[in-house]
Amino acid sequence: MNNIETNLKKEGINVIKSLDTLTINTIAKNVSQILCATFPEQNLNYNETFIKISRLNMYVANMPKDMSVAKYYYKNSSIYLSNKMDFKILNKCLIHECIHALQTKRDLKNDVIKLGLCNFSNSRLPGMALNEAVVQLMSEECIKSVEDSVKYYGIELSTISPDYYPLECAIANQMAYITGKQCMYHSTIFSDSIFKDTFISFTSKKCFYTVEKNLDIMMNLEDKIVYLTNKLNSENMTNKLAFKISKQILQMKNIIMNLFINTQNIIIKTYFDSFYKEISTYKDIENLRNKLYGYKNYIGTTENYTFYNDYYINMMQLLENKYDELDGITTLPTIYNESKLLIAFKKLKQLFSKQQSTMYGNNLINK
Repeated sequence: MNNIETNLKKEGINVIKSLDTLTINTIAKNVSQILCATFPEQNLNYNETFIKISRLNMYVANMPKDMSVAKYYYKNSSIYLSNKMDFKILNKCLIHECIHALQTKRDLKNDVIKLGLCNFSNSRLPGMALNEAVVQLMSEECIKSVEDSVKYYGIELSTISPDYYPLECAIANQMAYITGKQCMYHSTIFSDSIFKDTFISFTSKKCFYTVEKNLDIMMNLEDKIVYLTNKLNSENMTNKLAFKISKQILQMKNIIMNLFINTQNIIIKTYFDSFYKEISTYKDIENLRNKLYGYKNYIGTTENYTFYNDYYINMMQLLENKYDELDGITTLPTIYNESKLLIAFKKLKQLFSKQQSTMYGNNLINK
């Protein structure tokens, strides 16, 4: 048994048979068509995409319960598909793994050096969680998934991916709100640094690497929770051990919740503080106000979360002061009415304060 087979066995993947060429070509055709149609701005070449996918090794296998119905294994450029999968239906998990195959970047020795947003030249594989999240968002977009309101580890949020990496996807969406999705998806598919460089230009290097690191920690903790939960459900479980494992799971969930909130707050503060420092016109003030207000649709909240509300109200006051400051430097253009805009600022702040406890809605699903 070679190393690849050994590793697959350890993950609970048992190969049944190779997938026939006709089925592989059908999958390649369907995935290529939907990727090109969903992301036209990426200028994917259909023929090249089809060839890359059709040349992959694909196998039917028994997959463990805690794994999705498909898995791309980069070491042998192969995709393993659950024997329960209906190959006539374009499954989002299959799209996800095909994107992984497309984004794999190798050196002259055929070693993987990048997998989208994940750096394989570093043994820690930084960016793995961020890459998984963005690939998942792309897969969900391909099948036109709609947003759902969910609750994970005490965090309430809206996401198009409630089943796979919902917290990581939420943070990735916040990053895309800053850079634009096209930029993020481009770097995910072509394994370049455009997204990273763009995000850093709007925030800071420290912000990017903190977000990247925190997401990796979150994903690793989630994997441990799945492992411990399966262990907890085993037959030979004593009450004492069950209590110990349950306590560990609870601690990990709290760590994930705090990591998510801290990561979100870092992005908000770094981005909008930087935005504020660059203000030089009335239009800049309007843009910042609108951008910050729109951010509320992307955040996750906990029971006692107030950071975004507090930051918003404080920034509105700073913008009022900045408006007065600009007015002292230059004459207002005729298209602006200072008194009306200041009144609007104040009304918005009052309205936001009144809605502070209810602005995120209550129609949420506990998970």
